[in-house]
Amino acid sequence: MVKVLIVDDHRLFRSGVRAELGPQIEVIGEAEDVESAVGAIETLKPDVVLLDVHMPGGGGQEVLRRVLGSGSPVRFLALSVSDAAEDVIGVIRGGARGYVTKTISGRELTDAIVRVSEGDAVFSPRLAGFVLDAFSSTEAPSIDPELDSLTTREREVLRLIARGYAYKEIAKELFISVKTVETHVSSVLRKLQLSNRHELSRWATARRLV
Repeated sequence: MVKVLIVDDHRLFRSGVRAELGPQIEVIGEAEDVESAVGAIETLKPDVVLLDVHMPGGGGQEVLRRVLGSGSPVRFLALSVSDAAEDVIGVIRGGARGYVTKTISGRELTDAIVRVSEGDAVFSPRLAGFVLDAFSSTEAPSIDPELDSLTTREREVLRLIARGYAYKEIAKELFISVKTVETHVSSVLRKLQLSNRHELSRWATARRLV
């Protein structure tokens, strides 16, 4: 039995994953944001963490940074609706062993979890090509230098801006203050050399970040 922790901010999706996994998988817990994920990993010690990329508190990359930075042997398999190159490369650079999209079947997901638990790297077929391209040299090239200049939190704020969220809504979604949101937006505008949130939205949409 492979012990699995499901990390996703949508309860119904977590329930659906539980129902689809095969008998060789034991779901030992769930988490819905960065803080609860880090705590559950430390307490429950799963073999594999099914990790959503975008969620409150810093996203999947923040979970990877905090858990793997402490020397934990747990393995991560990203499971996301996003098939954007920057999301895939970001979590693989962060230490995940694989990345599959939420269109995957229960049987395929079960197989992917087992393979990751055994040390394999697993990717949805359409993602494998650019992952190999990105890591074909000793040092992975930047997918997008401008995007790479942004912190994880700045990317989260940028995505929500592009989705039409107001500053107060972003603050509530990310559990930060409105003032902090404004600071992040100003930083993003400066780094990307843009003038306003409408330009930010267009920039993010062109890069499929929405």
